[in-house]
Amino acid sequence: MQLPIDRLPISKSSRHAVLRDYFCDKDAEAVLGGAGWRLSLMWPDGLDRHVDPRLQQGLAWWGGDVTLPTMATARTRKGHVLSALYDSWTLQSWSEWVHASGICPDEHVLILHVDDHRDLASPRLFEENGRWKDPITGSFCDLEDPGSVTAAIESGAIGMGSFLTPFLHGFRQAEVRQLCQPPKVLSTQDFAIELATQRDDLLEPGRSRPAVELAPVARQTGPGRYRVTPDLADWLETLPDQPTVLHIDMDYFNNRYDGDTNWESRLNLFDPPMECILEKIDDLTAALAGSGLGSRLVDIVVAYSPGFFPAEYWEEAADRLIPELERIYGR
Repeated sequence: MQLPIDRLPISKSSRHAVLRDYFCDKDAEAVLGGAGWRLSLMWPDGLDRHVDPRLQQGLAWWGGDVTLPTMATARTRKGHVLSALYDSWTLQSWSEWVHASGICPDEHVLILHVDDHRDLASPRLFEENGRWKDPITGSFCDLEDPGSVTAAIESGAIGMGSFLTPFLHGFRQAEVRQLCQPPKVLSTQDFAIELATQRDDLLEPGRSRPAVELAPVARQTGPGRYRVTPDLADWLETLPDQPTVLHIDMDYFNNRYDGDTNWESRLNLFDPPMECILEKIDDLTAALAGSGLGSRLVDIVVAYSPGFFPAEYWEEAADRLIPELERIYGR
């Protein structure tokens, strides 16, 4: 990719900060030439880019010769559950279901979102004639085409924390129920989902990128609504008889690092011990099993979130969670 010379700071440290803020998950290198900046993107391969000192322990458990540069694309489907290291693959799994089911875009889809984050960031996709284009590859990204979603994740156009946004733009009647523990969420709150756009400020300044805003409303669930709650009963209150997808980010159970290199100095650190994590897993799966979801549950994704959920807990937490999710799916 080429950028005009005035698009990036000349100062190396300032340029690094701009590129890190824009591309987030990927490392970007800009080399100045006669035609401007030549931009190269790559997945990080240095331990200094990853905040979890025991990350290698988690990767060893994951297996498959996954390395620091390849963990962004690491995923495996066993039974009915897709396990991925990065949460962005949730959108690809949903896209597979959209393609296979032929579901209409105006359908009321319920998203059960178990996460310490809302995941409503704006992906690096540009609106073009009513479609979303990946400016890194130059190809369009469509939810009905799983291959195009895969390509947009691999390019870095769709990164961590942004997978919900394109789905909500594609399914305007979707409903989100987010389960989130304190300290981030202390009580049940309901919002109207408002689709918006965000102006790009680097690759093609002024181009429209998908965005989502949440407007507070009185207590209400349903199409076009977003509920966030720490309470299992409120989370599963009066579930609609609609297709339901389940996303579980393991940072719901423990978000010690929250992607922050200065995590040790943070106040209200969300770092419960393993016994509390297992207890929360049991509470969650028991609530889901008793919810009557049955055949309405059409897709399950579990994301391990390196740099958020501690790697030393991955194996024991997965051993407790995944078999229960399989049983719930089979009900």
